[in-house]
Amino acid sequence: MAIEIVYEKDVDPSIIQSKKIAIIGYGSQGHAHALNLKDSGCDVRVGLREGSSSWAKAEEAGLKVTTMDQAAKEADLIMILVPDEKQPAVYEEFIAPNLNAGDTLAFAHGFNIHYGYIVPPADVDVIMCAPKGPGHIVRRQFTEGSGVPDLICVHQDASGHAWDTAKSYAWGVGGARTGIMLGTFAQETEEDLFGEQAVLCGGCVELVKAGFDTLVEGGYPPELAYFEVYHELKMIVDLMYESGISFMNYSISNTAEYGEYYAGPKVINDESRAAMKLILERIQNGEFAKEFVEDCNNDHKWLLEQREACDNLLIEQTGKKIRSMFTWIKK
Repeated sequence: MAIEIVYEKDVDPSIIQSKKIAIIGYGSQGHAHALNLKDSGCDVRVGLREGSSSWAKAEEAGLKVTTMDQAAKEADLIMILVPDEKQPAVYEEFIAPNLNAGDTLAFAHGFNIHYGYIVPPADVDVIMCAPKGPGHIVRRQFTEGSGVPDLICVHQDASGHAWDTAKSYAWGVGGARTGIMLGTFAQETEEDLFGEQAVLCGGCVELVKAGFDTLVEGGYPPELAYFEVYHELKMIVDLMYESGISFMNYSISNTAEYGEYYAGPKVINDESRAAMKLILERIQNGEFAKEFVEDCNNDHKWLLEQREACDNLLIEQTGKKIRSMFTWIKK
């Protein structure tokens, strides 16, 4: 089933330009949304905790900054861009008491709405605008006259105009320049979590670690193993990103391409695909969300243990040494 995509000609910019917008949080996405909307002629204020280290940064960027509750009180569209695990507490303390009938509550990821950790009142619109890229890219593309494609969704259409608001918001952050995709909160949440876990972060990182360990255990120098399975990964991904798998295959040697077709299915095999289906099932039925929230409530005990273990891996220690040779990489 093809997804619907709309562009600038399909959007009414005056909708978002007529609203008072609160951006709650000023991290990677927060700074990009706030600055892009401001440059699009919108009335923006950033809501932060008192004493936040981001307060001065946002003011220096020319943005109006106030407390979270005051920002929510002033606004009729509130975009929550603090981390997933902090959103329910922020919502209950600062936003829910200041929501009025007819307001719009917005998110860039559907986790808390989809799994029910935030339940808005029935008389507000609930929308999503999720740029398909990190915040610094969203901002940079906007300032260069382009934009990052956005996914928009509507969970609750109390006003009957939620889709129009979502499209207009996406226009404000630059998404309409390249394309606004229409989807659902369930699609965004479940596909995003699956992509992170099975491919982009979990799968890719574990594949690199396994390849490095296999070479080192086979007697090869860690430095050379690092170059083969870690350093050169960016080159392959860039080729795929720019022009697809076929172009990547065209760009590499026949030996490498032959090895891809021969060896790839042996690594990513029926067992791997079964594991991916299990990962997707745990995302769909809420098991992963429950497990993640429980760890958050336990001060991230398991997460921090894994982070420390990762930092101490030989591949990471080798990488630090190798990357110190790369004068072109910014510290």
